[in-house]
Amino acid sequence: MKKVIIIVTLFTIVFGIFICTNTVHAAEQAIDQETESKLVEIKEDASKSLQDYQEKYGSDVYGTVAYILNIIRIYSIPFCFLGIAIGAIHRYVVGIRKLDTLEKGLGLIVTFVTILIICQILPLAFAVFVKFGRG
Repeated sequence: MKKVIIIVTLFTIVFGIFICTNTVHAAEQAIDQETESKLVEIKEDASKSLQDYQEKYGSDVYGTVAYILNIIRIYSIPFCFLGIAIGAIHRYVVGIRKLDTLEKGLGLIVTFVTILIICQILPLAFAVFVKFGRG
């Protein structure tokens, strides 16, 4: 009985993926021109933002580093929250039965909280260093 349920589930998933990809492909062809123009706008805004950072810091190197640190600051938030959630699942759900998983969950939580704090403070520390460190 388990094998039948697994086979039916696999066929349903494969069929669903096939239907979804065909629908997405058809929709993608319909709005291809609008997408290209939006991508060009996003690229221009990103390069403009990089130029703004370079003008603000007065150097190409410092501006590029500040821009990269800002991107890391923004994208580290969802990444770290996902890691904290996985660690919490390991600690509080799976760790009830297995003690080694309990410790693994705690390690994941501590690691991702540390990474989150570092990624949020690093751009501030860089800005303070550039402002007061180079005179």
